[in-house]
Amino acid sequence: MSSDLRELYQSVILDHNKHPRNYCKPACTNRTAEGVNPLCGDQLTIYLDVEDGVVKDVGFSGTGCAISTASASLMTQTIKGMKIEEAERLFEGFREMVTSDPKSDPRGENLGKLSVFSGVREFPMRVKCATLAWHAMSEALHDTGKTATTE
Repeated sequence: MSSDLRELYQSVILDHNKHPRNYCKPACTNRTAEGVNPLCGDQLTIYLDVEDGVVKDVGFSGTGCAISTASASLMTQTIKGMKIEEAERLFEGFREMVTSDPKSDPRGENLGKLSVFSGVREFPMRVKCATLAWHAMSEALHDTGKTATTE
């Protein structure tokens, strides 16, 4: 990854950490899930309003590192208005991007702004931070009542 691209990615992540989007509990929610990363101390709650299989509104609250907060912020922006199946496919693509070998699988081009997290795969300990909100979102989408963990 070029240094210019790395700097751009870092600035996007820092912006979403300092000014997280959808950091709130929407007025109407019908699904929630908590997420916990015991290694890093990240804890968050994802709030969804799902109607007719579509994410009508989404928000989150909690505390976490810059990667975790930025990931939750970008995720909430991206999944709003998506069908459940689309959000799940997006999660799979995101997870594949952050866990793949950068030399053999340069994924991320199809993920739009979420590609800022492609560099996380170079830091395996940070993958759990980046994916925590996504695991919680999946639990909320399916209304499992389970707490998502990174373990």
